[in-house]
Amino acid sequence: MKKRKIPMRKDLLTDTMQPKKELVRVVIDKEKQIAIDPTGKKAGRGAYVSLDPDKIKEAKEKKVLERSLGAKIPESFYDDLYGYVDHQKARKELFGDK
Repeated sequence: MKKRKIPMRKDLLTDTMQPKKELVRVVIDKEKQIAIDPTGKKAGRGAYVSLDPDKIKEAKEKKVLERSLGAKIPESFYDDLYGYVDHQKARKELFGDK
């Protein structure tokens, strides 16, 4: 049986290559709308961030996403991103890798 290739993406916050399933994509479209992309298929420029709530707080302080995506990111988006990442981390701990 052939072994499947695991897609790897670079985590913007830790600057390391990680499996795509362990990251969440943040995307900015042509209209400069920033959104969380759990499917990884939305159109636009994307950046991958780890599912670590502490890293999201650090990214907010250092404005890492703003530099990467080239747009001003509102405080409310970071709150939404933190909530999403925290939820996904808790879910992963509860149900394991699926």
